[in-house]
Amino acid sequence: MKIIEVKNYHEMSRRAADFIINKIKIKPNLNLGLATGGTPKGVYKNIIEDHKQNHTSYEHVKTFNLDEYIGLKQDDSNSYYQYMYENLFKHINISLKQTHIPSGLNENNQAECTQYERKIVDAGGIDLQLLGIGSNGHIGFNEPGTPFKTKTHVVDLASSTKKANARFFNNMNEVPSQAITMGIQTIMESKEILLIVSGKAKQDAMVKLLSGVVTEDFPASILNQHHNATVIADEEAMELVKNMNYVR
Repeated sequence: MKIIEVKNYHEMSRRAADFIINKIKIKPNLNLGLATGGTPKGVYKNIIEDHKQNHTSYEHVKTFNLDEYIGLKQDDSNSYYQYMYENLFKHINISLKQTHIPSGLNENNQAECTQYERKIVDAGGIDLQLLGIGSNGHIGFNEPGTPFKTKTHVVDLASSTKKANARFFNNMNEVPSQAITMGIQTIMESKEILLIVSGKAKQDAMVKLLSGVVTEDFPASILNQHHNATVIADEEAMELVKNMNYVR
């Protein structure tokens, strides 16, 4: 796992965007795994800016998002479909037919999980997966205790995850209790992974991640076993690991 330490959120966002843009220039038909939440917004802002200035094309790119809440319509302002549309898709030249996000409104959620997994496989797998990390180590919505061999599945959201996401809703009661998420094995099958980490709230998570101890109690720890994973983290997130022995 390669560690890139940068000064702040702004630099992390720019470096991550450049990382993704360069991959697309090398492979214009890249299968790109995407994340939501607060951390990736700066990355998407930089991608949009590059698209406007340098005309990087997304015409042949296919995207696969990590997750979606169960029970929210696509046009709900808090759905991840709407998040991706507002923060990226409507600003670049990508066909919405080439963007894939699980549906949280399927009558058979297990069938939706199976179908989503099949879409990824049929596309040839994910070339580059963008990830954030939760304070409890979750990646996607894979909470502590999720088996590493899990494929796309329905998950009950931990209280800490619901609390972290409550800022996007009017109140805690509106935060959905379940989501569909790519499984840890699905994520690990990506050819390359880019993890972005920012802020003091992620300091403890970085200590656990870089300790090298791999445990299902801290889902992100499995990234230590990926053959091609890069972490871009800012100084605040890295504050507690300065004296640790880890490979940069």
